[in-house]
Amino acid sequence: MKIKHHEIEIPEENPFVNCKLEREPYAKVLTSIVNTYADGFVLAINNEWGTGKTTFVKMWQQQLKNESFQTIYFNAWENDFDSNPLVAIMSELKTLTKADNKEIFKSVVEKGAVLAKNVVPALAKSLIKKYVVDIDDISLDAIENATKGATELLEEQIKDYANKKKTIHEFRTELEKFIQKSDNNKPLVFIIDELDRCRPTYAVEILEQLKHFFSVAGIVFVLSIDKKHLASSVKGYYRSTEINTDEYLRRFIDLEYTIPIPPQKAFSNYLFEYYGFDEFFLSSGRSRFPDFREDGNALLKMAETLFTTSNATLRQQEKVFGQTRLILKSFNSDQYTFAHLMFFLVYLKTMKLEDYSKIDRNVFSLQELSDLFASLMPTNVSSYGINFIYVQALLLYFYNNNREYQNRETLYEKDNEGKFVSLINAKLENKRSTLGDCFKHINEQWNFNDGSLKYLLSRINLTEPILMQ
Repeated sequence: MKIKHHEIEIPEENPFVNCKLEREPYAKVLTSIVNTYADGFVLAINNEWGTGKTTFVKMWQQQLKNESFQTIYFNAWENDFDSNPLVAIMSELKTLTKADNKEIFKSVVEKGAVLAKNVVPALAKSLIKKYVVDIDDISLDAIENATKGATELLEEQIKDYANKKKTIHEFRTELEKFIQKSDNNKPLVFIIDELDRCRPTYAVEILEQLKHFFSVAGIVFVLSIDKKHLASSVKGYYRSTEINTDEYLRRFIDLEYTIPIPPQKAFSNYLFEYYGFDEFFLSSGRSRFPDFREDGNALLKMAETLFTTSNATLRQQEKVFGQTRLILKSFNSDQYTFAHLMFFLVYLKTMKLEDYSKIDRNVFSLQELSDLFASLMPTNVSSYGINFIYVQALLLYFYNNNREYQNRETLYEKDNEGKFVSLINAKLENKRSTLGDCFKHINEQWNFNDGSLKYLLSRINLTEPILMQ
């Protein structure tokens, strides 16, 4: 049984075969864009953290390789221990060297060496040593000599600036020759991932160096980013919250692409299968009980509903499914799981911990809890194939039973027409199902009507033993 979602296998011959998000068409779109603008540009794939960007770009990279593109994948976050990203990027480019382009790359390295070294601080240090030997023994002559040193320093800076400007041009010329010699009439696709997780200094320096040093024909840079987080890095680098980050990033990014949101049902089904829920729900010991036969389907419907309504990231969805699967191991095959309600509570603990804690501590009033549940459900609850009003009734009924007997409230009553009416306002009620009817139905279930929410909460809080099933 798995508790954590591992990296998806990417077969060389068919890289998208294990993609459950139906994203191969988007990779083909991007490939056509790369082919169309082969003279070089910067493409940003902008999606939030946890939406599967890394898996997508790795699958796309393999697809590009299969179509005879040269590609490089560079995880910026794993390389930001180095102070100069120029060295890291050059190291990646070195992997493209062959017998016929080795000398050209050597020339690129020579030009890059001038750009990489930090001339001014070293020069300043040597001048200080030359003119001010002992800081405590500063005389008028020392001040005069320091002034002379400052003049030398400025002259050296001017020379260094002119030299660097010339070297940048020479570096780009040699780099372009190297790329032309390395490719097969197709651009090099250089993927930079996790840039938005780097130290602000490193992230901004990569952007600046891409623009000034590596912007040459034949290289398409792909930045796999969450633009909001990268914008925070920019603000951190410049120590200003006033900077217009959209305008700033526009200097570096020529084209921005967002991977469309995957079909929720497909991904929920994939996670349900991946974590092996049917190993529990369809086990021989459990299949004997008619009451349990729809548990798996009910859990899936609740997952699809909550994740669609909340726009949870793929990573958050993986976490909720993984936690739920672990919790199921605390149930015997003959025990009620109230799968839809249990999944709702695990979702709350993962996504809305403060609300979950209030339920756990019995802080909410029944009306507040009813309103919370309704706020997380879609407007048209009937379209999801599950009776959400019944789940709401279970939540309120068991929550009420968590209280000491003398503190429990009356949940429903019979009106003058003989109908069962809830004493709690329920925003989800419809003509086919009412909260009062659901309370009445639960009250008549001898096998669980005395149950309390502690039955589920103790398992979700992992205070019940995990069974070896």
